[in-house]
Amino acid sequence: AQVAVEEINAAGGVNGWQLKLQTEDSQGDPDSAISAFGKLMDDKMNVSLGCVLSGEAQSVITAAKNDDVLVVTCTSSAEKCIQGNDKAFRVCFNDPAQGTASANYIADNKLGSKIAVFYQSDIDYSAGLVETFTAQAAQRGLTIVTQQAFTEGTKTDFSTQINAIRDSGCDLVFLPIYAAEASVFLTQAQGKLDGIKVFGCDGLDGLQTKVSDMAMLEGVMMLTPFAVDAPDTKTQTFVDKFTKLHGSAPDQFAADAYDGVHAVAEALKEAGLGVDADPTEVAEKLPKAMLKITVDGLTGKLTWNDKGQVQKDPTAYVITDGKYVQA
Repeated sequence: AQVAVEEINAAGGVNGWQLKLQTEDSQGDPDSAISAFGKLMDDKMNVSLGCVLSGEAQSVITAAKNDDVLVVTCTSSAEKCIQGNDKAFRVCFNDPAQGTASANYIADNKLGSKIAVFYQSDIDYSAGLVETFTAQAAQRGLTIVTQQAFTEGTKTDFSTQINAIRDSGCDLVFLPIYAAEASVFLTQAQGKLDGIKVFGCDGLDGLQTKVSDMAMLEGVMMLTPFAVDAPDTKTQTFVDKFTKLHGSAPDQFAADAYDGVHAVAEALKEAGLGVDADPTEVAEKLPKAMLKITVDGLTGKLTWNDKGQVQKDPTAYVITDGKYVQA
């Protein structure tokens, strides 16, 4: 988000506006998130980028409706996060869309027919993906041979689940989890799941930064809207700026935030809102403008429907020699 703000301001801002990015720590907790949101409102926030996690985001988006503030959430993927607020929009894919797309991709490309699922049962992202993936898998003739779960309190030892997956007769394991937990799973599964494909969603992005042995990632597949190794100029310019700012390479969450800020800028242009616009006018016109804009972003060509859902296409990548290669 900071990279996008600096780019936009360096180019002269938007309609006389200079953007300012301000943050408060939500601590991954709904109550703390409400407090953090309140502090930002006290500082005259015009647009909220929401929260990272779905669990905290729902409460903030409810608060934003009460305060009549546009929300462009970049990473909160649970379907319920933006429901009930017609001024809330999502940059990332929602969980149902990813689960359905994953099952379709596996079936269309005949990657496997006997599927093991390994997921985190106490987070919305993972549980939501499993629900829609399982339903679509049944529609597409895929057989779920085992579902193995873990929680925040049991995410250090996956030996029991790995053994169950190995013994299930699966030919593919679906990992709708985040990169940190996936790296633990793949490390502990070395030598035990030979010949079994690994497939995940955008949460797996960043795996390369979580492991010391890149060989264990060879052949891992995922659907994600952004790949740090994509050779196009736009991606590599962003990667360079982000790395200089933070000292590490970005993942798709960073790319979604970048696109989210550019969406706000495009909405300001579309609405014709200048610095003399009062907060009530901004609150009224910005959400309507979001329905009209197209953003040629890092994560694809983005438009939004009247439910606040982003319309863009995921891309399948396979990790080869430590890099993303489009499948």
